[in-house]
Amino acid sequence: MQRDHSMTEGPLLSRIILYTIPIILTGILQLLFNAADLVVVGRYCGSVSVAAVGATGAIINLIVNMFIGLSVGAGVTVAHGLGSGRNEDVHKTVHTAIPTALVSGAVLTVIGIAGADTFLRWMDTPDDVLKLSASYMRIYFAGITASMLYNFGAAILRAAGDTKSPLLYLTSAGVINVILNIIFVRAFNMDVAGVALATTISQIISAILILLNLMRRNDSCRLSLRKLKFHKRQLKRIIQIGFPAGIQGSLFSISNVIIQSSVNSFGKVVMSGNAAAGNIEGFVYTTMNSFHQTALNFTGQNHGAGKLKRIKRITVICLLSVFTAGLTAGCLAYAFGRPLLSIYVTDSPEAIDYGMIRMAYICIPYFLCGLMDVATGLIRGLGYSVAPMIITVIGVCGMRIGWIYTVFRSEKYHTLQSLYLSYAISWSLTFLTELILFCVLYHKIVTRSKNPGENSTG
Repeated sequence: MQRDHSMTEGPLLSRIILYTIPIILTGILQLLFNAADLVVVGRYCGSVSVAAVGATGAIINLIVNMFIGLSVGAGVTVAHGLGSGRNEDVHKTVHTAIPTALVSGAVLTVIGIAGADTFLRWMDTPDDVLKLSASYMRIYFAGITASMLYNFGAAILRAAGDTKSPLLYLTSAGVINVILNIIFVRAFNMDVAGVALATTISQIISAILILLNLMRRNDSCRLSLRKLKFHKRQLKRIIQIGFPAGIQGSLFSISNVIIQSSVNSFGKVVMSGNAAAGNIEGFVYTTMNSFHQTALNFTGQNHGAGKLKRIKRITVICLLSVFTAGLTAGCLAYAFGRPLLSIYVTDSPEAIDYGMIRMAYICIPYFLCGLMDVATGLIRGLGYSVAPMIITVIGVCGMRIGWIYTVFRSEKYHTLQSLYLSYAISWSLTFLTELILFCVLYHKIVTRSKNPGENSTG
């Protein structure tokens, strides 16, 4: 049974909320995979193992985000095709996206397994943490193809209006992940290798379920394994939109890798508190990022359908929604910070203190990041991908890296507080710039709508 929501017809507020809630819950379940890893190793293995798992997050995102960006390109292409009624184009996009996911997974497997030790040393990972971190990374990347298939498949379903199926599949996989975590770590004493293996198995399950869904659909998004091939025009379009998004995600992660390296310089106790706080913040982020995906797909379908006036209302609703959700979730996370951190870290009150420092500077103003992401989604939904990439690279990556190598290096400001302050400043500058860009591009598309022959993407 298909669970698709119409994006081009009917009231927007209720449809946006109904569409977004399953994405929020899906994102939370994805985070629970990693949260379960940290909680289990924290309770049964200690804070060093928590630091080991936490130390891999930034580098994994750096490597993976380039290819995750291609799934964004697939989703936008499907949304445009569905909105404009080009069913054959949608069919070819689906059958190009899955092989793209397979190739992406194979490349990532080689890079991740071969480079684990090198990447972690580049980040100044302490010797007593490095071996465990490398073990986690190798097992994680051994199953990365399943993660790619899930992300590409979920992007297609969401572009078609189905946000409930990915939620159901991750619920099933998430339960299995938690059970396997406890079995591998508690019963078999596998430490971080056990939680990595549990995550990999759960990702394989979610990938199989989402592929079966696509194979059972009765519309242009139906997947037939015999028809898998690279269609040149659709692949070009996926790359045109997805490659800049991937570069943006990877370069965005570079700044986080540099920040993680700076955190590592303070020692493993700070690393442990930082990892736990970062995991809690992830739940706030995924709540806000869900509105990014909503803005992306609603704008994409309505742009494809030529319903430009609805895009203005989509913009207002998504920005107000992400502001409210981000501010509420961020303040609640900080208010309950200590008991939440104590779930992850059970043997170091000092690590919890350091975690609270991070949450004070990131959780409370986190809504700024949500506004920035929604603005990015709106621009990509219009078909523009290079421009938000450039703005993010300069506004987020450039600003943070510049901050670390100037302000943070000075003796007076060489503190965790100074390091974390760079986040809020970069979010604010980038959001304001992207909002101005969106207004300019929207006006440009409205003007060009009278001349369909002109190309309105870039």
